[in-house]
Amino acid sequence: MQLTNDGIHHFALGEFTVTALNDGMFEASTGIVDGLPADAVEAQLTANFRPLPPRITVSAFLLRSADRTVLIDTGCGGNMGPAMGGVLRRLDRLGVAPEAVDTVLVTHAHIDHISGLLTETGAARFANAELVLHEAEPAFWLNETIAAAAPEASQKSFALARSCLTPYAARTRTVTDGASVLPGISALHLPGHTPGHCGWVIASGNEKLLVWGDVVHLPGLQFAQPAAGLVFDVDVELARKTRRRAFDMAATDRLRVAGMHLDFPTFGHVISAGDGFSFVPEVWTPTCG
Repeated sequence: MQLTNDGIHHFALGEFTVTALNDGMFEASTGIVDGLPADAVEAQLTANFRPLPPRITVSAFLLRSADRTVLIDTGCGGNMGPAMGGVLRRLDRLGVAPEAVDTVLVTHAHIDHISGLLTETGAARFANAELVLHEAEPAFWLNETIAAAAPEASQKSFALARSCLTPYAARTRTVTDGASVLPGISALHLPGHTPGHCGWVIASGNEKLLVWGDVVHLPGLQFAQPAAGLVFDVDVELARKTRRRAFDMAATDRLRVAGMHLDFPTFGHVISAGDGFSFVPEVWTPTCG
């Protein structure tokens, strides 16, 4: 019998405690994959013991040090149904009040990453937090000309980004690739999924972690088939190039990674495997008293 975990996983990284917070899991479709026929997608997922239709995990991350409480993304909030929105419940379970969060690092402005920024009444949930994101992200989502020209199917995404980002306008900081955001934390621009899609590199002592956002949505498919894009990539071809670049970097540098849609608790390493790659989950080690 498989027992349910509590969706909270702590990981020590030098002076930081990194906590993966599971937001939930939703059922998708093989139709979201761009670049591979449906039968090839199903065969790859089945070979990797994945359910069909595929399921997508959503997570966010809490970083704590002696003087910082930082969130990387905020999950779905109440925008994707009662089975989602677990990030906020898990922060409450940890005793982390919204006003205690001093910084929110946003990987990108999609529904499952920024909806938790708002309360049920549409106000800023994290009243004391600075919002940090790559400069290309608000330049895209808050541009009225781009929004007006977007397909009808994308209009809700533009409206949601605007509603979530606007309450933080007075305390938003935009950054560029490689910028130092906070002590031990820097930005890594990973464009394609969205124009300002950004990973966050956390370094302390000799340890380093890349939280890479949505480089991967379907780990049972995209490591072996990096060319498999998603229909909601703003630039599918650029996202493909970025994914392979991120995989190459992680494998070459033996860099620990984590991602919002990797299997919870998401920490692990990337290795080369034939023409593709493979993900090696971090081995869990109990804390000894």
